[in-house]
Amino acid sequence: MAMFLLVWAGSAAAQERELTKEEEKALQARIDSLQHAEAERAIYERAFTLEADQMIFKRGETAYVTSNTNFVSVEGDHAVVQTAFNIPVSGLNGLGGVTVEGRFSDYDLRKNKKGDLFLSFNVVGVGISARVDVTLYNGGNQAIVNIIPNFNSNNISLRGVVLPLDKSRVYKGSPL
Repeated sequence: MAMFLLVWAGSAAAQERELTKEEEKALQARIDSLQHAEAERAIYERAFTLEADQMIFKRGETAYVTSNTNFVSVEGDHAVVQTAFNIPVSGLNGLGGVTVEGRFSDYDLRKNKKGDLFLSFNVVGVGISARVDVTLYNGGNQAIVNIIPNFNSNNISLRGVVLPLDKSRVYKGSPL
C-alpha cells in the first residue's frame, strides 16, 4: 500500500511540473494571437473600446492614467473620446478631464503586410471635431490612438488595449 502511494504521488508531481521557457513563450504567443483576433474582429464590426493606460502629449511627455476613465469607444456610427487625469479637480466631465461624443465618418480600415491594422475616422460632435487614427499592432491587442483636433494643434495620443464592447469596463463621465 505504501509503495502504491509513493508511485501515485510521484506521477501526480510529474503532472504538476512547471512549464519550460519555450512552453511559456508558446502559450503567451497563443494568448496574444487570440487577443489580436478578438480586437481585430471588434474593429471590423465597429464595436470596440481602446482602454488607455498611458497618455502621450504633443511634445512627447507621457503620463500614466487609469484605463477605465481614459478611452476611445466606437459603437455603430457613434464615437466617444474621454480623457480623465488623476487630479483632484473635477474637470468638465466630473472625472478631471473631458468627455466628447459624436458621429463619425470616413471609417477607413486597412492592413499592412506585417499584419498591423490601421483605422482612421473623423468624429464631429458638440465638443469635438477631430481625426482619430488607431493602430492595432499585430500579435496582441496593444494599440495606440492619435487624436488630431481640426481647430487646434493640441494632438494627444493614448496607448492601451483594444477590447470588444462586451469586455470593456469603462466609466463614462458627463459629456459636453
